[in-house]
Amino acid sequence: MADTTSGAAGGGAAGGAGAHRSGFACLVGRPNAGKSTLTNALVGQKVAITSSRPQTTRHTVRGIVSRPDAQLVLVDTPGLHRPRTLLGQRLNDLVHETLAEVDVVAFCVPADQRIGPGDRFIAEALAAAPRSAKVALVTKTDTVPKQRVAEQLLAVSRLGEELLGGFADVVPASAVTGEQVDVVADVLLSHLPEGPRLYPDGELTDEPEQVMIAELVREAALEGVRDELPHSLAVVVDEQVEREDGVLQLYVLLYVERESQKGIVIGRGGARLKDVGTRARRQVEALLGTRVHLDLRVKVAKDWQRDPKQLQRLGF
Repeated sequence: MADTTSGAAGGGAAGGAGAHRSGFACLVGRPNAGKSTLTNALVGQKVAITSSRPQTTRHTVRGIVSRPDAQLVLVDTPGLHRPRTLLGQRLNDLVHETLAEVDVVAFCVPADQRIGPGDRFIAEALAAAPRSAKVALVTKTDTVPKQRVAEQLLAVSRLGEELLGGFADVVPASAVTGEQVDVVADVLLSHLPEGPRLYPDGELTDEPEQVMIAELVREAALEGVRDELPHSLAVVVDEQVEREDGVLQLYVLLYVERESQKGIVIGRGGARLKDVGTRARRQVEALLGTRVHLDLRVKVAKDWQRDPKQLQRLGF
């Protein structure tokens, strides 16, 4: 399915002959709108963790897309929402700071959910970030019939006209099937200013290694848990030691807010935590290219989402 606004895919990322474009694009949207999955699809490798749970992303993750004539730095942000905790407020602040600094903002709206108050809340926030081009992406198009995608494209366009004077481009895409992902890249690149490369060729993210390890463990821990737990889970790499046998020993702390949540993460007889370690180890070994042993410990940090000192200690 083609994009709905003229010139979206055909604008061309390269600009004039010999011109090189570079800059930053921010993906925003409600929690669980498919931002991280799309970031990974555009980069061509996993740089952001994904989960069916809302608010999986808790900090900005940069993924780098390099072409001969352009370089796009994708900034995947936490989902904008009406915060109920200090952590939620800090995540929102992080998104607003990012919006003020990027060249393009891509507003992600999933095809399988009706536009609601949360989307209007975000569109209004975009109106307060005047320096960037505004693009709308209808995500998860593989989950609904084409007629539903078309209806969502029209609904998104109407929202843009009402609150932003219109989106520069509106593009449907599926990160899961890869449909239109190349068009999304072309569109975002076409709105970048001319400029030099910002990162060396071959670099896919500037995310610190220990943060990526902690995020992969958190992703594994989020699978199949109760609804209230994802918001209460934080993960920190406490120490790493290279053993004599060449295995990298990683000591990782998983923090929850209540003693009852500790039992959920550990599981009966430690079975669940062992499963988390097995799945996370595969991902971490793929990331680092070396054998890894994960030592996972679960601790209680009471109401850490609301405690400024604990938030700072946990990196927020």
